[in-house]
Amino acid sequence: MPKQVDHQERRETIARALWRVVEQRGVGHLTMREVAQEAGISLGQLQHYFTSRQAMIAFAMDHATEQTARRVGLGLERLGEQPHPRDVLRLMLTETLPFHADARATSRMSAAYVLEALHDPEVHAKARADLRQGRDLVEQLVRRAIADGFVAADRDPVVETDLLLALTGFTTLMELDVLGPDQVRAAVDQYLDRLFA
Repeated sequence: MPKQVDHQERRETIARALWRVVEQRGVGHLTMREVAQEAGISLGQLQHYFTSRQAMIAFAMDHATEQTARRVGLGLERLGEQPHPRDVLRLMLTETLPFHADARATSRMSAAYVLEALHDPEVHAKARADLRQGRDLVEQLVRRAIADGFVAADRDPVVETDLLLALTGFTTLMELDVLGPDQVRAAVDQYLDRLFA
């Protein structure tokens, strides 16, 4: 009897193979042939799931986003029923920075996705929509923190959101060994301390 294939599991295996190609060899090696080889499947099998490089990258990015959301969800559970908004924002920020292997893989995947988005209008539109959705979520948290008195009422929620998101720019500095994890954590904590003072 032929073996049953779990198609979602196969797609996730392909996504993780794509992450490994990006992490270990760089975005220049991100071809369907390289990903198929890394996933241990034939190019034809890969093309059964993804008809183009763009479709494969979009799925891998969606999978990366889901994995980050899962890690944030687990972190929120550890924070308890009514976590302080500072702790929530810190968790969200630190899970997008390459402090551990999964976040590093997601970070590198994001960089590859941005490069793809710069040259593909369809990927650009999706990436932009996803980033806007993430930004809106952070702004809602900032607005709630101001409304609940955790952040001074004279703070501009739009500017504070933009400044919080600018902290994700530490990714490049970490990846290129300009700053170490302890320095980045200290900077994030100091900014949050000022925001919630």
